[in-house]
Amino acid sequence: MRAGRTGVLRVLPALLLLATACATGPSLENQGAVTAPPGDSKHLTVGSAGFTESDLLAQMYALLLERAGYSTRILSVTNREIYEPALENGQIDVVPEYAATFADWLKAKAEGADADPAGSPDLDTTMKALRALAAPRGLTVLPPGRAVDQNAFAVAADYAHAHHLKTLSDLGASGLPVRLAAGDECVKRPYCAPGLKKVYGIDITAVDPKGVGTTQAKRAVQNGTDQMVLTTTTDATLDDFGLVLLADDRHLQNADHLVPVVNRARAGGPGVRDALGTLNTVLTTADLARMNERVDSWRRLPEDVARAYLESKGLVPRR
Repeated sequence: MRAGRTGVLRVLPALLLLATACATGPSLENQGAVTAPPGDSKHLTVGSAGFTESDLLAQMYALLLERAGYSTRILSVTNREIYEPALENGQIDVVPEYAATFADWLKAKAEGADADPAGSPDLDTTMKALRALAAPRGLTVLPPGRAVDQNAFAVAADYAHAHHLKTLSDLGASGLPVRLAAGDECVKRPYCAPGLKKVYGIDITAVDPKGVGTTQAKRAVQNGTDQMVLTTTTDATLDDFGLVLLADDRHLQNADHLVPVVNRARAGGPGVRDALGTLNTVLTTADLARMNERVDSWRRLPEDVARAYLESKGLVPRR
């Protein structure tokens, strides 16, 4: 079961869970492996979480690793509860992750669902917490890149112009009542409705449970049913709906910078670090949004978009 050079091998979660249970590698039950020298296997499996952005990042990781002399395959698993243990056990060697989100997830895994968040709006604080949580599991978190994919809030461009809104602070100061299109969990999440009220003083009158950045949610803001939508900083379709982001000028959202996470025993050496580190010097949030658009709106293949981007930056040779 091997994919081609830039192919994606998609595995049913149940099958991966069974294989993971039988795999060997560093884990909390094998603490000695955490202090072993970082490994440098020449045959690496790159994990993807199965959505467009993760597929693009996995393709770029694979291409950069291949240029550095590694052979790769891509394994796509849509459930973090499945792919993270596979990363610990060495069935997956490297995955693209989001710093604050992954730190919170690892802390909840260790301490329970009610654990306080580990992430922070400050990147250095978030990375310190993330690395401390990852190390006992045999995972190494490589340096973060410039690109950030975190929660963001958008309003209709005409609405923003009419009320002179550029930031969330502007919206809070305006006193305008706001019906927010978001996921139903937004009612309780500290980085959503409660945070908007506490940090910005925004008058959230209701949460319309239409999902995070869904077409339905964005149309509700476009037609005026709702005034604001919860989406992400790499949403490539806002222009299609006549929407604009309001800046998170008081840093409500945590630092969800993109970070490669690797299995230390198999991919923790300098070769992998150096190969993937080249992406950090060029990839921006705007770049990632444009690539998402090419896949989601223009219907191009992630592997083609990923290669074209790396070629344009001189990180891989042109074919």
